Amino acid sequence: MPRTPLVQLDLGLPDRRIFLKLETLSPIGAFKLRPALNALLSRDIKTLRNGVATASSGNMAYGMAWAAHRLGVPMAAYMYSGAPRAKIDGVRKLGGEVRFISMETWWRYIVDAERPELDELLINPVTDQAVLIGNGTIGLEIVEDLPEVDVVVTPFGGGSLTTGVASAVKALCPGTKIIAAEDEQAAPVTAALAAGRIVEIDTRPSFVKSIGGPSLVPQLWPVVHPLIDGAVAVSLDQITDAMRLLFSKGKIVAEGAGAASLAVALASDSIKGNVVCVISGGNIDATAYSQVLAGVIPEP
Repeated sequence: MPRTPLVQLDLGLPDRRIFLKLETLSPIGAFKLRPALNALLSRDIKTLRNGVATASSGNMAYGMAWAAHRLGVPMAAYMYSGAPRAKIDGVRKLGGEVRFISMETWWRYIVDAERPELDELLINPVTDQAVLIGNGTIGLEIVEDLPEVDVVVTPFGGGSLTTGVASAVKALCPGTKIIAAEDEQAAPVTAALAAGRIVEIDTRPSFVKSIGGPSLVPQLWPVVHPLIDGAVAVSLDQITDAMRLLFSKGKIVAEGAGAASLAVALASDSIKGNVVCVISGGNIDATAYSQVLAGVIPEP
């Protein structure tokens, strides 16, 4: 897949220079193509003959559909009905099958507490090793393009993006800080860091679909915890402000989760120096995006 650019967003801030890693410019409009493609290419083709499946809020399903289509492999996505229409349609246009499940069942698939009994290969979008390696390529590109990077801010959903990026960046630039960006409506990293352990949290519905959850994935937290230097949860007002700023200053369309990293970089007084915000995706429904540009927070 083509390399995504790292561009500076000139905001004239005295203590930080903001750079954007534009995963919105991938062929599917989100970073998930990297882990999906690597997850399939790293498998023996014989293991794919019955097809592949993944559980996804949207972008991983879209990425897996793109990769499977290129390889001629049947593909299915387990999604909940509240997933953005743009992502559902993207999967279907690439020949993928969408299987709607409840949010609770979807989460049990993510944390490996439950699995569908089918012959196809189910690829976990969070804990699969090839997924993490695919996400790590983002970190490698960041360091190659900006060796003097001081802080990298990544949206935190299941945690595979942050884990992959942090692993690569910390290996090459150990002094770089990694900050997890969260939505205040569902901020399990912030809660876990405060409690010193994984905790169950109450979540509130939000138009921001790709980050946040009722807890952290237990298999991944021991890996990502030592790699991150903190987490910041931002409000929906801050996220939509960041979305509008990206559009007005850079003509960049970002979904809520994608803009959360910029919202965090602007909101936190402790984030200084050369700051890279991973703008993870731009797959937002047109109606919701038009509401954001009009100054309205979309309904969940």
